[in-house]
Formats: sequence, C-alpha cells, structure tokens
Amino acid sequence: MFAVEALYDGVHFKPTQPIPVSEDYKVIITFLEPVKTKTIQKPAIRPPFDFGCLKSQAKEAPDHDWFTPLEDFEDYLQ
Repeated sequence: MFAVEALYDGVHFKPTQPIPVSEDYKVIITFLEPVKTKTIQKPAIRPPFDFGCLKSQAKEAPDHDWFTPLEDFEDYLQ
C-alpha cells in the first residue's frame, strides 16, 4: 500500500509524481481540500508616452531637398 498525490480537474486525475506500478491496483480516492489557484493580474500595458506628445517638436532643415537621393543609398538605387 502506498499513497500518491494527484490533482483532480473535475474529469481527470493528474498525478503530481510518477506512479511506481505497472499492473492493475484497487484504489481508494479521498478528496482532501480544494486547490487554491493564484490569479495573476496583468499590469495595464501603457506606452511610455502619450500619442501626440511630440507634435510640432520635429523640424526639417530649410535647405533639405526631398527629391535628391541620399549619398548613402547610391549603391541601392543603381
């Protein structure tokens, strides 16, 4: 005779350790106490900034020409 700890989910018994038998056994099942599950609350995911907080903070250079290819990308544009 030996004891094996298991969890019952309402349908199946799930042993928490290996059962050291390989043949049929007569068993007695005793329900001891309900398992208290921990509920993990996820923190609210919030961006580290508010949208629009940098509005009108970025300025383009007055002499920038949008139609001239950049020198760094000349190899890719050929």
